[in-house]
Amino acid sequence: MSAAAALEVPTHSMARMPIFDASNPGFKENFDEKPFEFNHCFTADHPMFERQRMRKILDDPRLMHHAYYDHGAIPVDFQWVNLPERKLTSKEVFDNIETASGWMMLRHLEKDPEYNALLEQCLDEVTRLTGRKIDEDKKSQEAIIFFSSPNRNTAYHIDRECNFLMQVSGLKQMNVFDRNDRDVTPETELEAFWSKDNNAGKYKAQFQDRAFVFEMRPGTGVHIPVNSPHWLRTYDQVSCSFSISYQYKDTRRKHVYQANYYLRKLGLNPTPPGKSALLDNAKRAAVSAGFAGKNLIKKAKGK
Repeated sequence: MSAAAALEVPTHSMARMPIFDASNPGFKENFDEKPFEFNHCFTADHPMFERQRMRKILDDPRLMHHAYYDHGAIPVDFQWVNLPERKLTSKEVFDNIETASGWMMLRHLEKDPEYNALLEQCLDEVTRLTGRKIDEDKKSQEAIIFFSSPNRNTAYHIDRECNFLMQVSGLKQMNVFDRNDRDVTPETELEAFWSKDNNAGKYKAQFQDRAFVFEMRPGTGVHIPVNSPHWLRTYDQVSCSFSISYQYKDTRRKHVYQANYYLRKLGLNPTPPGKSALLDNAKRAAVSAGFAGKNLIKKAKGK
């Protein structure tokens, strides 16, 4: 369907159009293992990504407090704990995005029924295209809009989510690294990330040539597996991206890394996840029991 024809279709009907190109083998072959590029139907002509519709998010009491933003020059190896003072409000950054050198993350859009409908359809299609039992594996899901100024970096980082990032308008370069490359991401960084420090992933410029580099344009997207380090940059246009993601239940990955974090603090050299199912299950059980015990103590103290 042409863009002009799509504009004539009511919003509720557009939500039922296929979102992803079902012929892409990456969904089956590389899902949550390797990054891959895919095609999707979202562009700036879509009613949910017109600028005036996105602007309403900042006035919505369900969503406005979930809007994260910053502005100013950000290097690739920037750590968010060192965020410079913000001199503009979120609305000022949004309204002046062409010149504000800003980056906005409009989070938890699943609280808006219209954006949630897009999220649900995306995840339904991902479930069908991958053949995975996503509803059984996930503990939470989220929809996010990223709105960025021209020539702006998003610093290197690691995420907890299994993510599909879709470029809606503007151009963006995505750099994704293999999460299994221990030169790029040592076990100690992953253990710290899952246990205490969202900024545990450290950019190592000497390994930049190992990145999978994707030139994103409207109608294309990139799948980012859990824990795959990545950084992005925009070019000379305002960029808008739509992200749909979900987090696995903690027993899948988090509890094993947390167990290894504390074992390493005891001076041990723990076996990485995936090397021994028996050890992984024992670690999951130990961490789960520990959290259960802490919760019981908190409840007892509360009485």
